[in-house]
Amino acid sequence: MRILFLECNMGAAGDMLMAALLELHPDREDFIKRLNHIGIPHVSIEAMPSEKCGISGTHMQVVIKGQEEGEEAHSHHHEHAHMSMQEIMEIVDGLQVSKWVKDEVQNIYQLIAQAESKVHGKDVTEIHFHEVGMMDAIVDITGCVMLIQELNVDKIVASPVNVGFGQVKCAHGILPVPAPATALLLQGIPCYAGNIEGELCTPTGAAILKYFTNEYGRMPQMTIEKIGYGFGKKDFEAVNCIRAILGETESEDDQIVELCCNLDDMTPEEIGYAAELFLEEGALDVFTTAIGMKKGRPGVMLTVTCRAIWKEEMAELIFKHTTTIGIRESFHNRMVMERKEYVKESKYGKVRMKECTGYGITKTKPEYEDLREIALETGLSLREIKEKGGF
Repeated sequence: MRILFLECNMGAAGDMLMAALLELHPDREDFIKRLNHIGIPHVSIEAMPSEKCGISGTHMQVVIKGQEEGEEAHSHHHEHAHMSMQEIMEIVDGLQVSKWVKDEVQNIYQLIAQAESKVHGKDVTEIHFHEVGMMDAIVDITGCVMLIQELNVDKIVASPVNVGFGQVKCAHGILPVPAPATALLLQGIPCYAGNIEGELCTPTGAAILKYFTNEYGRMPQMTIEKIGYGFGKKDFEAVNCIRAILGETESEDDQIVELCCNLDDMTPEEIGYAAELFLEEGALDVFTTAIGMKKGRPGVMLTVTCRAIWKEEMAELIFKHTTTIGIRESFHNRMVMERKEYVKESKYGKVRMKECTGYGITKTKPEYEDLREIALETGLSLREIKEKGGF
């Protein structure tokens, strides 16, 4: 099982999470380049090498319309333009990312908006956010979602969150730490005040943790593969960072579930659409089998496999997007090869490569999407690109 452990001894902020996750990525430069071209308006993102307390790591610099601002002020400033929740959703809908990424980003925003709505006693549609701060948060949330997808982890574990203590000044007045919206987002999450005075956990950081973390506690037993340090802007006596640790573990929890149902009243187009949707939403595999059903009717058996921890969410999607009224489930342990990704320089430019090793065997293949882009640019076939590019 591939595990991501997030050490939140100095709280959690969106930029710190993104920087820590970026350090685990096999090609940071390429990721930042892609993030800068997904269509977030008036935004420039740069990963800056940084050092705190003798430790080297990464700090994310996000500039919006020439202004750099920390996310902690995103809902408190009134001297700038403000954005409604609908405007934020429209920006996310227009991003050049997958539907899965868009949906995850919007779901995280809903958590933030619901918390702000409850704090201010207003409907979500009435909540307005400081424009510069919200654009900053769009970058942080989208970057974190993309990185989590590309790191391909099976489980995320986080330490209890240090929220800091004291008070924070904002346009509404002087508020306690954690700020009211952050405190609501932290409900159900183990947290503590620690010894650092100040606001360590922001609404964006709390929302990302709440949405993605599977469990909280100490670092589980794991074989460490990579370590990343994401630095915040402020300096304290303790190093102001989130540490992200990526590793592997053999666990009884590393199971997949197979969800099956028989269909005889859906068109091929409807089944094809549902299959694509399930894959976008995190299914490991989706396939159909031609079967004969009662009264001699031809039908299709739909099979969807996913992580055991996602069973309920995937079953809900199957019920929603197919005509079935019953799903069969079975659990399986898998024998899998270790997977990693690296970038290869070719005559056509950089191409991501997937390498799988185990059981005395090594398999490599280029990323299809990269070959597809080359094919569209050059007019060559995929086979020609593979042969001429040495893949």
